[in-house]
Amino acid sequence: MPDALTIDLSDDETLHVLVPSRAMGEALEGLSSRIRAHRFDPADGPPTGEAAQAQVWVPDGSGVPDGLFDALPRLRLVQLTSAGAERFVGKTPDGVALCNARGAHTPATAEWAVTAALAAQRGIPTFVREQDAGRWTPGTHHSMVGARVLVVGAGDIGRTIGEMLAGFDVDLTFVARTARDGVRSTNELPQLLPEADVVVLIVPVTPETTGMVDAAFLAAMPDDSLLVNAARGVVVDTDALLAELISGRLRAALDVTEPEPLPEGHPLFAAPNLLLTPHVGGAVPQTAERATDAVLDQLDRVLAGQPLQNVVDAY
Repeated sequence: MPDALTIDLSDDETLHVLVPSRAMGEALEGLSSRIRAHRFDPADGPPTGEAAQAQVWVPDGSGVPDGLFDALPRLRLVQLTSAGAERFVGKTPDGVALCNARGAHTPATAEWAVTAALAAQRGIPTFVREQDAGRWTPGTHHSMVGARVLVVGAGDIGRTIGEMLAGFDVDLTFVARTARDGVRSTNELPQLLPEADVVVLIVPVTPETTGMVDAAFLAAMPDDSLLVNAARGVVVDTDALLAELISGRLRAALDVTEPEPLPEGHPLFAAPNLLLTPHVGGAVPQTAERATDAVLDQLDRVLAGQPLQNVVDAY
C-alpha cells in the first residue's frame, strides 16, 4: 500500500482528533495549538458537537462502532495505536485513510516471543507448577542455544525477534509470503518445517494467513518441537493444535488464541505442553508511550502537509 497520501488542511485550520484517553489528548494538544483533542468512548454513542467535526480518529482497538463513520463527515484518517489492523481493513469509507503504529509494539512483542520460547524450551512452566505444588522435581528439558528456529513473518517484529535470538547462536530462517534476500517463501514451508526445532509466528492477519497453521502444517513439524504464536489466534487452527498438544507430540507457547478471550472451561486452559498468556505481548509500560509517539509523529506530518506514514488502507 502506498505511503504517499496527504491530508489537506488550510494554514489556520483546527485539527480535531478523537482520542481514547485524556492522557493522549493532552499529549496531542501539547504538540500544537491547532490540535483539539476530544475524548471518545464508543459506548457513549456517536460523537456530537465539535467532536463530530473530527478529521482524525484514534481508536481504542475495539473495532468500528455501528454508524460511527456516518457521524463523522469530515473524517480523513483512522490512526491506529497498534500494528495489527485486521478489525479495520476494508471498513473505512472512501476518502478515509487507515494507518497503523508500526514499531510501537515491536520491542515488547519481540521480547514476549523470545521470553516464551526460552521459558518453554527450558521447562519453566513445569517447574513453576511443581513449585506451586511444593515439589522438588529436577528434569532435563530443551535448549535455545543452537536451536533451528523458523520465524514465519519477516517484518519489523520478526526481524527484532531474530536480533534478540542472535546471542543464542540459533540457526535462524525467516519466511514471508514473498521470497527475497535472506527470506524464504511460505511456499517452502513443507520443506522447512520438518527441520525446525522452534517455529515462531508473527504474520499479519490476511486471507492467506488465516488458518495457515492447520493440521498439515503441524504434522510437518518434528516431534517435540515448539510452536510460538505472537501473531493472532486465527492464524492457528485451535482444534488441530489441541490434538497435537494432547497427544504430547508438539509443544506450544501462545499469547493469542481463537476464540479470544478464551471462555471459562476452554480445553486450551488444561492442555498439556502449553504455555499460555492472555494477549499481553505488548503490555509493558513503555508501549503506551511508544503508541502515543507514533500518533504524535503522524499528526505532525498532517499539520506540515507531509505524506502519511504506515498506510495500511488508502482512500
